[in-house]
Amino acid sequence: MSADWPPKARLTALAIVLGLLQSAVFGQSIGSADAAQRGQQLLLQRQESGCVLCHRIPGLPVGGDIGPSLHGLAERADVQVVRERLVDPRRFNPMTIMPAYFSLEGLTNVAWAYQGKTVLSEQALDDILAYLMKPQGPRQ
Repeated sequence: MSADWPPKARLTALAIVLGLLQSAVFGQSIGSADAAQRGQQLLLQRQESGCVLCHRIPGLPVGGDIGPSLHGLAERADVQVVRERLVDPRRFNPMTIMPAYFSLEGLTNVAWAYQGKTVLSEQALDDILAYLMKPQGPRQ
């Protein structure tokens, strides 16, 4: 890592590397069918991820149009960039309304029961990535 990276960028990069290493060590690769299936189930649960509130997602019957469509994401984006955007999209756009799914930095007025907890677990983040980065074929 470059020494001139801001501390937040270094931590994000480290989280990405550790997440990929953990997936490889425990045999839960981002490309596995089981992970993609779990990711689809998480995406369908609006309370868990909330992604469908703002995005149209391939294979899901519902979806919002506040955020961009995620159809064809695997063909147009790098998995590490998508992961970084899920971890903390404020890094790309400080004014975004998209939640930081795997960051605790800069949060205020967090309910006591949720203090010190990320929106998604590391496994849930990897599972959602597996689903989103799975080639989907033609848009329906």
